This record gives sequence, C-alpha cells and structure tokens, in this order.
Amino acid sequence: MNQVKLQALHNSYVQRKKRQKRTVFFVQFLLLILFFGLWEIASRLQWIDPLLFSSPSTIAQLLIDKINDQSLFSHLLVTVTETFFGFTLGTLLGLFVAALLWWYPMLEKIFDPYLVTLNAMPKIALGPIIIVIFGTGMLSAVAMGIVICIIVTIIVIYTAFEEVDGNYVKVLRTFQATKWQIFKEAVFPSSLPVIISTLKVNVGLAWVGVIVGEFFVSKSGLGYLIVYGFQVFNFSLVLLSILIIMVVAVVMYGLVGYGERLLLKKFQKDEG
Repeated sequence: MNQVKLQALHNSYVQRKKRQKRTVFFVQFLLLILFFGLWEIASRLQWIDPLLFSSPSTIAQLLIDKINDQSLFSHLLVTVTETFFGFTLGTLLGLFVAALLWWYPMLEKIFDPYLVTLNAMPKIALGPIIIVIFGTGMLSAVAMGIVICIIVTIIVIYTAFEEVDGNYVKVLRTFQATKWQIFKEAVFPSSLPVIISTLKVNVGLAWVGVIVGEFFVSKSGLGYLIVYGFQVFNFSLVLLSILIIMVVAVVMYGLVGYGERLLLKKFQKDEG
C-alpha cells in the first residue's frame, strides 16, 4: 500500500511539474507576443518614431528580403563562426591556465595581481592593439572574443579548484594518489558545476567580444551590419541584426544547457 501511495505521489509531482513548465512557457510566449504587438501598434500610431524604432512588420519584411537575396546568411555565418571559435578557445585556454595555476601554486602568486588588473580593465580598450597584431580580418574579432572570455574563465575556475573540499584531497593523498589523480578524481568533478556556469556566461561574453571586434574592423558579419545600418540610417537593419544576435545567442545558450545535462548525467552514471 505504501508503495502504491509513493508511486501516486510521484506521478502527481511529475504531472504538477509538467503543468508548471507548460504554464511558464505559455506566459513567456504571451509576453513575447504582447511585446511585439505593442511595438507594432506604437509604431503605426506614431507613439514612437517609426524611423528610429522601426516596427516588427517592417523588420519581418526586411528579413524576408534578406533571405530571398541570400545576403544575410554570409553575415550570419561569419559572426557565428567567430563567436564559436572565440567562445571555445577562450574557455579552453582559460580552463588550461586555471589548471596550470592550481598545479603550480607559485605561478598563481606571481600572476595574481596581473589577472586582477586585466579583469578590471575594459577589454574593449585592447581593440586597437588587437587590430595591429591580427589585422582587419576575422582573426581580430575572434581574438576579441577570446580576450573577453579568458580572464573571467581563469579567475572563476581557479577559484572553484581552490575551494574544493580539502577532505577529498586528503583521502586521495592517504592512498598515495598522484597530483593528476587528485585533479581528475576530486578537483575537476567537484568544480564541474562552476565550469558549466562559466560556459553559460562565456556564451554572452563571446558574443559581446565578437560584435565589438566587428564594430572595429569587419567588412562582414552582424556587427558590421549594425554599423552599416547606423551609417545609412537604416535602423530596421540595425534592429534586425540585434534580434538575430539575440536568437542565435539563446540557441547557443540552450546547446550549452543541453551539454550540461549530458555531462552531469554521465558523471552521475560513473559515480553510480
């Protein structure tokens, strides 16, 4: 009887969570429709300046035109490629440096003030230097994405490595574990939630870095379209580019979240 009651309670909980999830999705969708609806009405009734703020219908028509003449896809591909490499390389390099600082504590003592200084400094200020080093091509935008991601990654992940429960490390040392085994079995798995959170943050940071990089140098990409739209007073193009950036960034964030679930499931399975 108790087993039947527990199963019924579990099924009730699952159903309640599903209803809650559907309700949240419905409200989110409703708010989105309401936002675009009010924007369209405000533009048509000229509550806002249609030249500056455009309207959803105008932006949608521009999107159709850009899809038909296939001019949008090349710009989108450039920015997504730059963002992917900026995000991936910035995160991997940051993770590697954080592991290196954990492995050699003396390095952390030496470089700590420099990391703090670089983290406090506006990364955009490095734009001209990056352009001089990498030129006016795609590499500069990728480098800007890496620069913005890497410092945050190093500081956050190294801190997570240092805050791992010392009892885990002591137990492994009792069994004569090597430093690599301690890192592999205790430090890295314990820091996994922080690493995944850093990945989610880096999605946004990589987009910021790449778009800023395209502002400076690019002749293609969504950042270039934003600058070009301002130059020719085509604010519909500016807003279209911004909306596309938002959509693709959300997709990338969702992919990171999906990877998080797979990774955590794998570690839980290994631990089991």
